[in-house]
Amino acid sequence: MKQIKPYHLLVNFLFAALPLGALAQQAPPSLPPQQVGVITVKQQEVPIVVELPGRAVAYEKADIRPRVTGIVMEKLYQAGAELKKGDPLFRLDDSSYQATVAADEATVAEAQANLPVKQSAYNRAKKLEGSGYTTADVDTAKSELASAKATLLSAEAALKYSKIQLGWTTIISPIEGIADVANVSLGDLVSSGQTDSLTTVTTLDPIFIDMVAPVEDMLSFRRQIEQGLVQPGEKLSAQLQIDDSETLDGSGTLVTYSPTVSTSTGSVTVRFQFDNPDHIILPGMFVRGTLKLGSQKAFLIPQRAGSHGADGSFSIFVVGSDGKSKKVSLKTYGSYQNNWIVRSGISANEQVIVDGQKNLSEGVTVSPVEVTINSDGTTQETASSQPNGMKQPPSNSQTSLSE
Repeated sequence: MKQIKPYHLLVNFLFAALPLGALAQQAPPSLPPQQVGVITVKQQEVPIVVELPGRAVAYEKADIRPRVTGIVMEKLYQAGAELKKGDPLFRLDDSSYQATVAADEATVAEAQANLPVKQSAYNRAKKLEGSGYTTADVDTAKSELASAKATLLSAEAALKYSKIQLGWTTIISPIEGIADVANVSLGDLVSSGQTDSLTTVTTLDPIFIDMVAPVEDMLSFRRQIEQGLVQPGEKLSAQLQIDDSETLDGSGTLVTYSPTVSTSTGSVTVRFQFDNPDHIILPGMFVRGTLKLGSQKAFLIPQRAGSHGADGSFSIFVVGSDGKSKKVSLKTYGSYQNNWIVRSGISANEQVIVDGQKNLSEGVTVSPVEVTINSDGTTQETASSQPNGMKQPPSNSQTSLSE
């Protein structure tokens, strides 16, 4: 038989002598409120920003071709120079056209000299009709007068056209823009109606950019405008990313969008017009544009506050009126500056938990601390949430609430 040691008997006696209430009082105390970082949300005007790929298209482009036949005698511009409308580009040999003008001027002079003679003959025949001039003679004089007038008009028209052709021997720019290098040399024979251009003039400021947008986004944007949820702006703020290192800030306007949808991509081509004073964007260049299409009344919820579920809903924790954590499911409408855009499901001045929510469950008593979110994604206590409204030194100002 095993012998029971005396001190074991003493322990058992003391345990049995304790009342049940005393045992109950030995239960561990309740946990303190869990500290969490929060931000106070408010409804505000949120820009509607879209990011679309696009390609630059010249505002105007003219392929320069001759309107008359001749030999290129002179090039009157410098390649790459900015031209105004009407600036000369080439001069063709005009000797034959000057001779034509001179011949037409002589024809006009002859017709002008003949017209008074025919006019006088008709006046005399009309006056002496029946006394030396028959009715047939009057009709003949009238016909000759009409023919002389027609001859003069024809000669004047021929002279006008020959002068126009003479003017065409100086080839001018029909638009304002930048001239390309010449495709012909001095002494080359060019002809009216040829397919090869002498050079090209392109207008670079402003410039068109054709962007490709999914048709669903276009329809959604139009519905938002019709419902009054979106206020479209006349002038669109934009950022155009040319490559990985260069981004241009500017403004543009919506010109039009294609009335048809691509059968292969299900997208719509939308044309915007942008200022391009420095001629950085060139036709044919691929760009990526970030456009502000309008604004809407909404809440901005930091993306770090929660996550999307399989059904697309966005779940976050807020601080309830009882000081406990409360789980809320929201619907998002795109993003803006690392925030999800939310229109409903949350009220102004509610405290959204953005730090310490990873291991948080619903109904837990929390101790909220107002924080701000830095550009690098870390949180920092606001001055008003620290003692005496004073900020702590930078080394201690980072909030390290566990998530």
